[in-house]
Amino acid sequence: MTTLIIGAHGHVGQHIVEQLAATGETVYGGIRKPEQADAITKLGGQVRDVNLMGTVEDLLPAMKDVDTVIFSAGSGGSTGDDMTINIDLDGAIKAMIATEKADIKRFIIVSAMGTDDRSFWDKSGIRPYYVAKYYADQWLRHRTALDYTIVRPGILTNDAPTGKITTDSAASENKKISRADVAATVVAIVQHPQPKQIIEMVNGNDPIADVIK
Repeated sequence: MTTLIIGAHGHVGQHIVEQLAATGETVYGGIRKPEQADAITKLGGQVRDVNLMGTVEDLLPAMKDVDTVIFSAGSGGSTGDDMTINIDLDGAIKAMIATEKADIKRFIIVSAMGTDDRSFWDKSGIRPYYVAKYYADQWLRHRTALDYTIVRPGILTNDAPTGKITTDSAASENKKISRADVAATVVAIVQHPQPKQIIEMVNGNDPIADVIK
């Protein structure tokens, strides 16, 4: 099995590369800058160029011989709202279109908890981010035929991984999850595919292996 991770150099993306490569999976790390290549190689991935500001056709070479596409890209907090729209929304949608053109069936996207709750967007302080995530998720669900999984983690932290989550985030007082545990959840999803599902999670008491199986 082979997996392409778009946004492989991001905080969550690097965890996914390392953890998925450790399972023996062939991992292609999609990057946009040549200087990011060494980091991906050291984590066990093979580098492929992915330019989300380009065309759908520009993305197709990176998808050669790939079974699963993971979209974990984001414009980052240091950019403006325009790049959020270009990467988190339009980039995600172009990746979905390219995935279908490449005849790949499986697509996993890292979204965000609260994406479906418009009343939360204004409270978040990063409304354009949630708008982008919402409409990217909607496109995946209603405008593609992909076997998708939408992963919606809570507030991301750099805490040490616990290996445990809960998908009942509404009932949990904790609204946070470590990036490493998000990655571990994504890796479990790759290994145990269940098409057309949305998983919203925070750190909890349930081993990831018991939740994703």
